[in-house]
Amino acid sequence: MAFYVVQFLTGLASAASLFLVASGLSIIFGVTRIVNFAHGAFYMIGAYIAFTLTERFSGAFGFWGGVVAAALAVALIGVLVEMVLLRRIYHAPELFQLLGTFGLTLMVEDLVVLIWGPDDLVGRRAPGFKGAVDFFGQNIPSYDLFLIVLGPVVLGILWLLFQRTRWGVLVRAATQDRDMVAALGVNQKWLFTSVFAVGVFLAALGGALQIPRDAVHHAMDLRIIVEVFVVVVIGGLGSIVGAFVAAVLVSELNAFGILIFPKISIILVFLVMAVVLIVRPWGLFGKPEAAARKTPGLTVNPWRPLTSNERLASLAALVVAALLPLFAGNYALTVGSEIAIFVIFAVSLHFLMSVGGLASFGHAAYFGLGAYGVAFLAKLAGLPMIVCLLLGPLLGCMGAAVFGFFAVQLSGVYFAMLTLAFAQIVWSIAFQWVSVTGGDNGILGVWPASWAASPSHFYWLALGVAALVTIALRIAVFSPFGYALRATRDSVLRSEAVGIDAKRIQWTAFVIAGTTAGIGGALFAYLKGSVFPDNLGISLSVDALVMVLLGGVETVSGGVIGAIVYKALNIWLVSQTDLSKLVLGGFIVLIVVVFPKGIVGMLEVLAQRRRKSSPPGSSLLAKPIESAE
Repeated sequence: MAFYVVQFLTGLASAASLFLVASGLSIIFGVTRIVNFAHGAFYMIGAYIAFTLTERFSGAFGFWGGVVAAALAVALIGVLVEMVLLRRIYHAPELFQLLGTFGLTLMVEDLVVLIWGPDDLVGRRAPGFKGAVDFFGQNIPSYDLFLIVLGPVVLGILWLLFQRTRWGVLVRAATQDRDMVAALGVNQKWLFTSVFAVGVFLAALGGALQIPRDAVHHAMDLRIIVEVFVVVVIGGLGSIVGAFVAAVLVSELNAFGILIFPKISIILVFLVMAVVLIVRPWGLFGKPEAAARKTPGLTVNPWRPLTSNERLASLAALVVAALLPLFAGNYALTVGSEIAIFVIFAVSLHFLMSVGGLASFGHAAYFGLGAYGVAFLAKLAGLPMIVCLLLGPLLGCMGAAVFGFFAVQLSGVYFAMLTLAFAQIVWSIAFQWVSVTGGDNGILGVWPASWAASPSHFYWLALGVAALVTIALRIAVFSPFGYALRATRDSVLRSEAVGIDAKRIQWTAFVIAGTTAGIGGALFAYLKGSVFPDNLGISLSVDALVMVLLGGVETVSGGVIGAIVYKALNIWLVSQTDLSKLVLGGFIVLIVVVFPKGIVGMLEVLAQRRRKSSPPGSSLLAKPIESAE
């Protein structure tokens, strides 16, 4: 019994730090509507700076002063980031702001390695809390007891701040309806800046307080951000009490899950998240949003099919790509195959986001399921490659059909978070079902048949499939189904008023996107010769989002260009420098600031300006083409 009590108290101690980080993210998202992927990076910077300060200054004052000073320093960094970067893109598509924070995260990961080195750093014990308390033969670290007390104290301070101050009233109002707050004359710029500073301070404080418990390392940002998203969703966006309750729930599930349900311990948290989203989408303590937020489709310029010249240019580009094996080596062909596969992956998510207005944060699940489908058929059933490529993606199709049924019942960020929950459930199953999936050892020996074994033949296969998939999805965009899907994107109420079954259309689009991603995953399994749980992981889902947003979510062809630019640049930088993430992140941030509509979106804007500045006769000739849709 004493052991379980100690385990419970350990969970409460972990909940304190998790609550600090989650409450900060909840406040930031509730007011600014930014999905701040850099929140984990601020947590990590807080830990690193606190480590440096506490090692430099001795004594209790040096330690505790260093912890607070680190949180304040990171809060100032957060203010600078908000004013220099985020303030410039508040009027960009909301998901494009996610791209900026992701680029910032990449930069921070390399910067901390550059400054503090790649090794784990172990901080010193907290003065005054170095011992342990004996509880019926079980030792409880006194620092854990301190954190258990600190959690409710911070909750009380935040409650007073939000309930008893004018600033807190404005923050709560902005969480529910920020447009109305702006209409009442509140200076949104400084409200956003102050909210971001408080949220970052809480994240950094959470990281700083972890140094006596855990080693500081350069991957701790990604580890914490997933749990923080789960806490925020379960507790409710903008709810501090909800963040506290959810942090305790998640921490206790992690503490006891490994004891009671060792086979599914990782899945438990995401199962709870999925159930909460399905039953109560706005969280346990959250409230429904006052009005629906804008979808990407509301600002999309009218699309049109390609003109004859554009089709010829696209065909010429495809022919040039097909000639690559005539003068490129095996390495270049392998890289080209990988880029072609990720074009398939990107266009599948782009179809869902740009045409359907549905932003999935867990699209890698269907990519990975396609890869595992091929691996099962090839290794367990011994089927030939052609059959595996035809049947393997059906596993991604089935996953999309099941998960999509529940996901399309929601919209906006709740839809995105439910797709993340489902993806993490699939990843957890692949990671823990060792007897079937091989766990983190993966499934090895998934090699292509002799007719596709050479790099040139496999490259032509990947390129051909990518071209066919892209053409098929583009035809779907301008088909009656595509028009119906765009109608549901722009206004569900109006589309249903004219007889469109919005949920059925969205579910069909989800299945199409999932199946297409599965095709990419099937090819990826043969390219790498193996399948691992990482093929289902959140990092790959984020890569897909970055590719789509980098190309331009409000365009028809953004996924293709985004995938080519992102993967080519990523692979090239890894081979050229040890600071590839820093350079790639800087490039992404530059694109966000300079081209807020993405690469293709900016090219379309320039083309429109050129058409407007052309002579009157040429504009009259162009009008029938522009209105072809």
